[in-house]
Amino acid sequence: MGGQVGDDAGQADVPGGLRVQRPLRRDPARPYPLLSLPPHRLDHPQQRLRHGCSPTRGRPEGHTTLRRLGRDPAARRERGAGPVYHDTPSPRAEDESCSEPEITPALLASQLWAESKFKTSRGEATSHVGAQGPAQFMPGTWATWGRDSDKNGEASPWDIGDAVMAQGRFMCSLIKQGKSSGYSDEPRALALAGYNAGWGRVDKYKGVPPKSFSGGETYNYVRSILADLPRFQGPGQIEIPGTGSGPDALRKAAGRIGTPYSWGGGTPAGPGLGFCDGTNGYLNGSCSASVTVGFDCSSLVQYAYWSAIQLPRVADRQYRATSHHPVSRDQLQPGDLLFWSHGSTNSIYHVAMYAGDGNVLHAPRTGKFVEVVPLSSAMPERDYYGATRP
Repeated sequence: MGGQVGDDAGQADVPGGLRVQRPLRRDPARPYPLLSLPPHRLDHPQQRLRHGCSPTRGRPEGHTTLRRLGRDPAARRERGAGPVYHDTPSPRAEDESCSEPEITPALLASQLWAESKFKTSRGEATSHVGAQGPAQFMPGTWATWGRDSDKNGEASPWDIGDAVMAQGRFMCSLIKQGKSSGYSDEPRALALAGYNAGWGRVDKYKGVPPKSFSGGETYNYVRSILADLPRFQGPGQIEIPGTGSGPDALRKAAGRIGTPYSWGGGTPAGPGLGFCDGTNGYLNGSCSASVTVGFDCSSLVQYAYWSAIQLPRVADRQYRATSHHPVSRDQLQPGDLLFWSHGSTNSIYHVAMYAGDGNVLHAPRTGKFVEVVPLSSAMPERDYYGATRP
């Protein structure tokens, strides 16, 4: 909510049914395969919200089609010449671990799929210009980031263990660069753009290169990898016992942990692009929601319960739709809805789901991700309004 407590944040995904339509091939003009994603429709409502962390209606969803593109020799040269980031830590600092929460197995897997479809043989995972292995490293870049990570006596871009660890080191450094850049795009998007087109292009455009850059190749590469994340995410990160609409909804929502917050983003079908309304959806002075595929607080709840229970959008409306079954704080069960307000039902600004053990699962605000946090610290304690059971 535009810099105030309970403000929406963003992350990326699209609803299921992703269709892979792409043979493994390489364009001689570019060592790194790029993906194409038909843009989501941007017919967002223009009315401003009076209350609640979500818009009055959701956005239609597009489908995802993956295919390789590649026609930008400049980006190829920039990336193939070695590290193209600026002012990043020494790669040796990344050897032991990466403390950036954005670097997840699902992100790296989705990126590897985009680069090579997990191919590791020299015949299948070598580009016409010399990019090598499942992570498609040029030799100059591999010389900087490659290690014998699996300790088999050889550091090789063809070795899946070595390649994934090098990919992770490079991406971790780029994530850090993205966070320190001040650009409005989320760090994962900035890192992917830097990996694909070179950080110089990110600096040039002060964010992910637009559709006008190289036919939209990097723009689509970034969006498609983030949209494909659900295919590579494992089971939920929390244990959810029991059956019924509450636990079932919580399990569904837990499958979206790590999805960005996007003001106005998300529908019952899944994550979607958001919008800015003059106050909400902004990050570092720019509209983040319009380029972030994710959920806001009420769209996540609506998605979780749909279609067993068809809740409305907007936190205060969800309270009104469920207030006939209030729940005291000491009787909370998994899936119950919790609300925060500035004083009255009309001032409810945030909704979360009880996740058990004193925790809640929610989409907190712009710049954050769907997460599990203690109820006591999810929002200001003084603003806690009550709980209901749909």
